[in-house]
Amino acid sequence: MASLLDKVQTLIKANLHALVDSALQANSMAVIDQYIRDVDNNLDALEDAAATVGGQVKTLQRKHDDYVQQQQELDHNIDLFLSQGKDDLARAAQSKLNSIKTMAESYATQLDREQKEYANLLDARLKLQAKLTTIKQQREEMAALLELAKAKEVTNKTIKSLNDLAGSGDTDVSRMAETIRTRLDKASAQAEISSTDLNQQMDDVIGKSELDAQLEERKHRLGLGQSQGTSN
Repeated sequence: MASLLDKVQTLIKANLHALVDSALQANSMAVIDQYIRDVDNNLDALEDAAATVGGQVKTLQRKHDDYVQQQQELDHNIDLFLSQGKDDLARAAQSKLNSIKTMAESYATQLDREQKEYANLLDARLKLQAKLTTIKQQREEMAALLELAKAKEVTNKTIKSLNDLAGSGDTDVSRMAETIRTRLDKASAQAEISSTDLNQQMDDVIGKSELDAQLEERKHRLGLGQSQGTSN
């Protein structure tokens, strides 16, 4: 369980801006897609682990409650036996009560430990889901940025070819090359404007998603329900 939580914490702490930069530098979405796959796989593992630990919590709670009820009954019976002068029965009941108390304390300790583990798993799941939502929201924008980058590379190659044509000494060819270069300059400027807008959108969404994740974590800690969060 500890190793699973370690992996999840690593994914939660991942720098999404760094992932975006890596994808753009490599001119590939592979790093982003791998991160999404890793998150999906670990979310599945988290949900399975949470279900297992949650079941253990319910079992321990039920057994603990059963022992507490037995304690109460034995405690009442001991008083009854003593009031009736049945010391032997009271002694036997007291011995059993001592054993029941020990068992109840043992289950209480286990229950406390498992409840903390369960809470950690649920908290990690909530944070990882928020991280996954953020990166998925950004994937399309990042893909668009990559397309802009590829288009700019093609533009640069075309401009180089036009420069070669312009230097050929033919006036008509040079004029045609200059006209095409002007159009390419405008297209390049438009691509830069679009790229700036997309970068701003990514920053805005990442910032908003991180804030939303913090608020969701706070709601979870305060015990606020899903329906209540939706209405707000």
